Amino acid sequence: MTFSILGLCNRTGMIGTAIATSSICVGARCPWVRTGVGAVSTQNITLPSIGPLVLDRLEEGRTAGEALNDIMGSIDQGEYRQVIVIDNVGRSAGISGAKTLGTYAMKAGESCIAAGNLLHSEELPQVMTKCFEECADEHLAGRLLTALEAGLHKAGGEEGSVHSSAILVHANQVWPLVDLRVDWDDSDPVLALRKLWADYEPQMEDYITRALNPAAAPSYGVPGDE
Repeated sequence: MTFSILGLCNRTGMIGTAIATSSICVGARCPWVRTGVGAVSTQNITLPSIGPLVLDRLEEGRTAGEALNDIMGSIDQGEYRQVIVIDNVGRSAGISGAKTLGTYAMKAGESCIAAGNLLHSEELPQVMTKCFEECADEHLAGRLLTALEAGLHKAGGEEGSVHSSAILVHANQVWPLVDLRVDWDDSDPVLALRKLWADYEPQMEDYITRALNPAAAPSYGVPGDE
């Protein structure tokens, strides 16, 4: 039904997640990231509030494992939830409730963690984390996307068709550096996400400049630009 990876870039401090699922608009409810704090993916039978609640605990100084245990111990119907979390120093934790769907698995790697449910193969998270570790020189968004592609095309993805995907990465600002979504695609939403990233990456830093130093920002022909 869903597979995802969380990762921290040890060179830049960027932190983020990439995710894909058979349902519509996965980026609207499953991935959660907070600058300088951590990242969470809440999936399977999704309870979106888990994401910000875990991030609140991380911001209070708890480790990834402590934050996750605290929240999962305080909510009802936790047996339906699959959740992974990584903090801002690369410590990770995860949980798959007893009612997680189909074949499910989870794997922590170096500054990353991946998980999925209703999978074609329980090896999928291991394939994703290995791929993430092997492309450490890429931009974090590219690394996460490459790992997501490996999960789909090398490890078989889900049992059914994948229809939506997302990447969410935070860097130095309170807003996302990268927030790209394919809310529905009948053919290959991960490929569509790759194309979107290829279009966005060359302009990415210019939008930071626009926000922080408007006088120095380039024009893209938007009405009102000079």
